[in-house]
Amino acid sequence: MKKWILRILLFIVILMGGYTSLYWQNDIPLETLKKKYCNEQSKFIDVNGQQIHYRDEGSGYPLVLVHGTSSSLHTWDAWVNELKKDFRVIRMDIPAFGITGETKERNYTIENYVTFIDDFTHTLGVDTFYLAGNSLGGEITWNYAYTHPEKVKKMILIDAAGYQRTNGKPLAFIIAETPVLNKVMTKITPKRIIQKSMLGIYYDDNKVTDELVNHYFEILLRPGNRHAFADRVRVIKYEAEEKVNKIKTPTLIQWGTYDTWILPIDAEKFKKDIVESEVKYYAAGHVPMEELPVETAKDARDFLLK
Repeated sequence: MKKWILRILLFIVILMGGYTSLYWQNDIPLETLKKKYCNEQSKFIDVNGQQIHYRDEGSGYPLVLVHGTSSSLHTWDAWVNELKKDFRVIRMDIPAFGITGETKERNYTIENYVTFIDDFTHTLGVDTFYLAGNSLGGEITWNYAYTHPEKVKKMILIDAAGYQRTNGKPLAFIIAETPVLNKVMTKITPKRIIQKSMLGIYYDDNKVTDELVNHYFEILLRPGNRHAFADRVRVIKYEAEEKVNKIKTPTLIQWGTYDTWILPIDAEKFKKDIVESEVKYYAAGHVPMEELPVETAKDARDFLLK
């Protein structure tokens, strides 16, 4: 009996060894990522001792865009092309993600992100602005409007986080919360997990190209980003019920009808809790500004200019 147990354990060790050698991923040097994912519009600014990657394009009233978890400012590329004729569009890689990467303090609470947005815009000399965010970026957006209502003229929430989840957590979040596994994920990161996540985020699978998957995968491999992802997941809270109904900022709520990450029922919750708000739905998943950029950007423009 003991021999069989030893054989099974040996088999598991061999299997794990093969899996590790197959899926072990070293970090990609920051300079390599900068050469590939920064362009002539990319700038860096010091905010509280950290170099923040951002882009500032177009002219008009400032529109600040905030991306979601494990994303980057590139999620807004198509929106910027549509909106920079009417607005000064400012976007950044928020701490923990993108080229910006992890912070020394490793503090990724919503409160700290609100402080970051305030410090970032102040450093740029922008005192009042429109604010839009997707997913985590949407949660940061409404929290910022809650904390600094005098600075946000209008806001756009795109599949925004914040309400208690009514569906299960994504696999990556479960792993990030699990001791030992969250350590393993900082070194062993199969690309196919990223591809599966993208297929879950997008409604139209045909838009999940190899280029798109590689982009998200390589940005995740920036030194420190995998640790930062786990750090962020561990401090997630659900506080919308306590705060959102106190927000008076005019709000456009944009939502993918087929979002399986944050269900459309949350769009109705935002609509109910924010007095001056309206909802628009799209045949898209969790990132409608990526899947349907022209349609969503047009609605954003119309809302902001009316």
